[in-house]
Amino acid sequence: MPSAVTPQRRSREISSDDEDIESSVAAASSAAKRIRVNLNGDAAPASSALSLSNAYEPVADEPLQEEVLRSRQTKAKHQPGSIVRVKLANFVTYTSVEFLPGPSLNMVIGPNGTGKSTLVCAICLGLGWGPQHLGRAKDVSEFVKHGEQEANIEIELAGDPQRHRRNPVIKCNIKRENNKSTFSIDGKPSNKKAVIELCKSFTIQIDNLCQFLPQDKVVEFAAMTPVELLRSTQRAVAPQEMLDMHDELKENRKQQKEIEAKVQSDQGALENLENWQRTHADDVQRMREREVVKQRVRYLETARPFPKYREARDAHTIAKQRKKQASDELEALKREVEPSLEAVNAKQAYQQQVETATSARRKAVHDAEKAADSIDRKLKTLHDRKGELEAEVEAEKNGGKDNRKEVARLEQNIARLKKQIEEQPPEFEISGYNERIREKQRAMDDASRRVQDLKRKQEDLGHRGRDKNQRIQQARQDLANLESQAGQQEAKLKSLSIDTFRAWEWIKQHQDEFEQQVYGPPIVECSVTDLRYVDQIETLFQRGQLLTITCQTKNDFKKLGNILHDQMHLAEINMQHMSGTLDNFPPPVNRDQLGQFGLTGWALDYISGPEPVMATLCANARLNSTGMGDRDTSAEHFDLLQNGPIENWVTKRSSYKITRRREYGPSAMSTNVRDVRKAQIWTNQPVDMTAKRDLQENIEGWTSELVDFKREMDEAQVEIEKIRATIRDNQDEVKTLQAEKAWKQKTLADIRALPVKLSQQEERLAAAQQSIAAMRQRLQSIASKQDALTHERAQAAIDYSLAVASLQTRHAELYEAEIALIEAKSDLAYLIEKNTSVKDLLQTKQEEVNECVAQVRHYSDVAKGIFAEIRQIMTGWSEETRIFVEELPQNQTSEELEAEIESERARLDLTHEGNDRGVIQQFEAREQKIQKLRENLEGLREELTEAEERITGVRDRWEPELDRLVGMISRSFGENMKEIGCAGEVGVAKEEDFEDWSIKILVKFRESEPLTPLDSHRQSGGERAVSTIFYLMSLQSLTRSPFRVVDEINQGMDPRNERLVHRRM
Repeated sequence: MPSAVTPQRRSREISSDDEDIESSVAAASSAAKRIRVNLNGDAAPASSALSLSNAYEPVADEPLQEEVLRSRQTKAKHQPGSIVRVKLANFVTYTSVEFLPGPSLNMVIGPNGTGKSTLVCAICLGLGWGPQHLGRAKDVSEFVKHGEQEANIEIELAGDPQRHRRNPVIKCNIKRENNKSTFSIDGKPSNKKAVIELCKSFTIQIDNLCQFLPQDKVVEFAAMTPVELLRSTQRAVAPQEMLDMHDELKENRKQQKEIEAKVQSDQGALENLENWQRTHADDVQRMREREVVKQRVRYLETARPFPKYREARDAHTIAKQRKKQASDELEALKREVEPSLEAVNAKQAYQQQVETATSARRKAVHDAEKAADSIDRKLKTLHDRKGELEAEVEAEKNGGKDNRKEVARLEQNIARLKKQIEEQPPEFEISGYNERIREKQRAMDDASRRVQDLKRKQEDLGHRGRDKNQRIQQARQDLANLESQAGQQEAKLKSLSIDTFRAWEWIKQHQDEFEQQVYGPPIVECSVTDLRYVDQIETLFQRGQLLTITCQTKNDFKKLGNILHDQMHLAEINMQHMSGTLDNFPPPVNRDQLGQFGLTGWALDYISGPEPVMATLCANARLNSTGMGDRDTSAEHFDLLQNGPIENWVTKRSSYKITRRREYGPSAMSTNVRDVRKAQIWTNQPVDMTAKRDLQENIEGWTSELVDFKREMDEAQVEIEKIRATIRDNQDEVKTLQAEKAWKQKTLADIRALPVKLSQQEERLAAAQQSIAAMRQRLQSIASKQDALTHERAQAAIDYSLAVASLQTRHAELYEAEIALIEAKSDLAYLIEKNTSVKDLLQTKQEEVNECVAQVRHYSDVAKGIFAEIRQIMTGWSEETRIFVEELPQNQTSEELEAEIESERARLDLTHEGNDRGVIQQFEAREQKIQKLRENLEGLREELTEAEERITGVRDRWEPELDRLVGMISRSFGENMKEIGCAGEVGVAKEEDFEDWSIKILVKFRESEPLTPLDSHRQSGGERAVSTIFYLMSLQSLTRSPFRVVDEINQGMDPRNERLVHRRM
């Protein structure tokens, strides 16, 4: 069968293929013997003169843009499912290439980095299997050539003449953007599942290391256990039926072991339970007897209400009979004493009539008293009116005296005014007073203007102070906002590393204990100045770099380390001593030259923070030498960067790192490309420490200005108070002058108003004289009213005497009625006393009747309560309880029942007391478990027999065939080993469990040694490599797969072993 093999001339300490796991971009070396595939400088495999019939040769007449590698002509035909053609475009290092392998052995030979393993990768991915079978990149998009957006793989398989009219062609298209692969079969769209099904129909086993062994899976193949090797060998050389039988044997053996374990477990449990039952059988029997007695006691206690109900019912019947007899006797007694009671009743009726008449006469007395009281109140009112008229007369007389005094006073005033009119008025200079007042007013106006100026100054200072205060408040708010962002960053630090967060909290509280300032992690100390580059900036950092605490002196570094590790016992702490500055980290090229590389600046330009922290980041993350770009790198810029001094740069979507391999020449390099990850740390910008310091300095300056403003305002206020004191003094003097001026003005005005006052006094004198005349008229009117009042009082006195006489008559009639009532009560009391014995007899008999009624009601309630209790008991009792209660004697009393209960309890006391019910239930439950275990054991033994029969049947078919196949492999393996002067054989290690069956390879490389198992302890690396390839070659004649691939077939071999193996192949 055809095979693709990649030999190697000598072993190296480093990997034989320089393609990076995370990158699909590789640069070719400039070795003299290598041939360029295309005009873009992409590397392609170089032809090598081989003595093998199917070595690849480039087709000379093909253009340089597409290299066609064709095997040498042979008459053999391709086996169905073997690879006829592989065509690649923009795949890893290839721009365009086509391979035409032959139907037999195919070798691909070339230096490192020429794309040998790329062909292996193309076969794996193009046939539908994933990159996990290659052990390289995780995403298929990483196999797209750098600078391209998609790659194409086209594989033509040899068709099966019975199923296909032409060779199936599988095409695979890989998109970089969405990391997806699409497939088509014979030009029709398909999917990965259909492609794999087509490959499996040809028995292609990409996932079997015995059939498909990529370079990065060689170590994994060498590390395969003998058990895994057996399975892979069966997949390679045995039909699927063999694998199914092996799996069936393993599953049956697993079930057999499970059944045997269950049988052993159940048998032990059964024996333990049976022993326990035999030991405790007698005790359980006694407990059951005790349980019977306890059950009878419970039945008897349940029956307690029944005799009580019968007793209550009988007592109720007797009480009803007694009640009827007492009622009959009471009615007979009432008929016997009825004549004696009639006289008492007649006297009671007469007494009620007298009481009615007495009440009516008592009401008449009350009405007469009310009428007399009304007339008496009227007399009092008239008497009061008389006093009021007398008071009015006295008041008028007093008013007349006052009027006469007023007339005398007015006459004196008139005489005085006439005398003043005849005198000359005093002299008065009003202009002098006015000038002095105006002088004071001007002084006060000047002072007021000064006060206004000072107030305006205060207002200006207040306005400026409020403005400064607002600025301070705004600055404090801005500072609080900054602090709030710092709090957010510290919260992120806490979620990222609680130990680093605790360390930073301690450092902030103890900064004064260090020689120089200790800076926290970049998460809290640094900020991204341009948010457009925040994703690129964060991509540069690893987790430990973001958590690094920076110390500026060695002593601080040592002291802080002792505190955090030894005292606080913090585990996850990253610290670094940085005494240098940013001057120690110059960029590789000037900033002005970055444009020619398609870059906008250095990473250091887009992040700010304290200089020691920035220097630490430059040392760890190379911020000073990492370029930043705002767009993807073009092919032209990529070529310049590859050949330039910049080794790291980040674009909007990708991060690039160039690694140069000096041992392979100046042009040997590889580029590691990673996707830019989304920012998580600086999404909300942390505190800008420069802005924070500016805000704090502004607050301090403005606060100082506020103090100056306050001092100036206080000085102005002191001056204002002095001026106001002067103004108050001037105001007092003005008031004094104005009062003196007003007095003199008033005196002059009074003199000028004397004629008017004289006329007014004369008018008031005339009015007083008229008042005296009016007073005399009012006195005459009051006298007339007094005469009328005297007549009205006389008539009221007559009415009052008549009312008193009527009241006396009504009192006499009331006394007569009350005497008659007293006589009636006396007679009634005599009759009642005379019939007392009769009433006592009736009362006694009535009480007897009432007592009988109460007894009837009592026994009825008792019987109803007991009956309700019986109904409740009957609702929940069992059939056994009902039968037991019905069989009790019907004439049994409650005392007899209680005696029987006590007797049964005495029997219980004579037996052992314990958790009888629990023990019996456990005994019965164990009996059920024993029966169930016996049934389970019987079923398990039947299942065990069936499992043994199934294993024997399958093993009889599988084991001979396995021995036959392994024997053939062993013969071929022995012949191969013999050809190189060694010995070897292959066998099957047969264990009890089919899962542990394995391939046992025995080898001997020296005559003096016996055959020993092949492992990493007995043979050298080269010997293991030779044994491995010979084992794989031994499978060749038996393999069912149409092709096999082994990459780096000569890995670990020395030149001698390479030649031996090569000659044997």
